[in-house]
Amino acid sequence: MDARVERTVQDIVDRLDFPMYVVTAAARETIGGCLVGFVSQCSVSPARFAVWISKNNHTHAVATSAELLTVHVVPEEGEDLARFFGEETGDEIDKFTRCEWSRNDAGGIVIDGFGDWFSGRVVDRVDGGDHEGFVVEPVAAAAEGTGFFSFQQARGFEPGHPA
Repeated sequence: MDARVERTVQDIVDRLDFPMYVVTAAARETIGGCLVGFVSQCSVSPARFAVWISKNNHTHAVATSAELLTVHVVPEEGEDLARFFGEETGDEIDKFTRCEWSRNDAGGIVIDGFGDWFSGRVVDRVDGGDHEGFVVEPVAAAAEGTGFFSFQQARGFEPGHPA
């Protein structure tokens, strides 16, 4: 990309703000979870979402074998949860021995402290460069209508892995 275009795009990105999410996945005996900023509805009927996970992330390795991903909206007061799932890596610690979680009726991993979440079956995957997109179709969900912790609030985090 041309340097001038790259700077301009970075200027745009620096002003964007959107919710942050924690995505969990389970495959066989392995569970993963990480902070992600790239989640978007990509279909109305059926309702589907694209969830983008860094290929460098431990959770990506788990997600590639998972049938189901759970997408948690980080609540407005959820900085500690966001920091934990964004700054720690499953390559070094078992995050799920350090937080409370359960399985929902669909089998998704739901972390306590998140009021808004959905679990979705992986129906497709897309290579996006340094991230892979997982297209999921929700099969279970909960909503408490809380606000969200945003991308701009998370900008100072030290990631557990580079993007």
